[in-house]
Amino acid sequence: MISAQSSIGFSPLVAVLARVLGGAAVALALATLAIVGPSRLAAACGSGSDRLREAAPYLGLLAVVLLVNKVARGVGPEVSWALGWNATGVIYAIEGNFVQHVQSLATPALTAVLSTVYLSGYVFLLTFPFVAYFAAADERPLKLTAVTYAANYAIGLTCYVLFISYGPRNLLPGQVESLLYSTYPQTQILTGEVNVNTNVFPSLHTSLSVSAAAIAIRTRETYPAWAVVASVLAAAVAFSTMYLGIHWGTDVVAGVVLGVGSVAFGDWLVGRRSADA
Repeated sequence: MISAQSSIGFSPLVAVLARVLGGAAVALALATLAIVGPSRLAAACGSGSDRLREAAPYLGLLAVVLLVNKVARGVGPEVSWALGWNATGVIYAIEGNFVQHVQSLATPALTAVLSTVYLSGYVFLLTFPFVAYFAAADERPLKLTAVTYAANYAIGLTCYVLFISYGPRNLLPGQVESLLYSTYPQTQILTGEVNVNTNVFPSLHTSLSVSAAAIAIRTRETYPAWAVVASVLAAAVAFSTMYLGIHWGTDVVAGVVLGVGSVAFGDWLVGRRSADA
């Protein structure tokens, strides 16, 4: 679980980042051994350069989108306010106090579990596919994962720039509790580095998790256990975003649509390039 105390001798940001990435790294190592297996991974490493060369254009696309995303998030809020398209009221009119009802289920133990899922579990869910599909005989899932993630980030960033949307914890501070931050205050240092309060529609946590699970289900003949783990974890991540007061149910529904649509786009692009090759 995420500790409520900062590590002595480290800055708060480094301490939180170390815990989040450390938890994800442990899960990644265990899953690699249990799901991929040492022999399959060793065989893949033998032809690693060829695999990476084949996937390089797709991985490069993802890298470019992530770089643009990082730069654009710095100026995005200014553009959003200049446009003035505030979707918060519309979202609240659609679902009202749904998130408040979700939080009625809150217990200290469940908050601890879902906080860990939201942070470390999410990182693991998005990174393990690169290891698993690098080791798979079929290179298509690796390419598909890279393109799908890129599409999620590109469309999500566009929505964040176009629309102002405050989460339930910001709009309804007296009714919806910020469970992640009230339980683990130091995590706000980390999320503040990558998120803006006005950027909640759609939920990228949900969309990327759904995409990872959808691709895992497609590769279930190669990694049957991963299809189950990814599906359960994706559902838990999506639920955690509402339970913790970060996203609206509408954000989650939009995230599901974006996640599925991004996989469809990735299928089209990878298939088209393969046909042209």
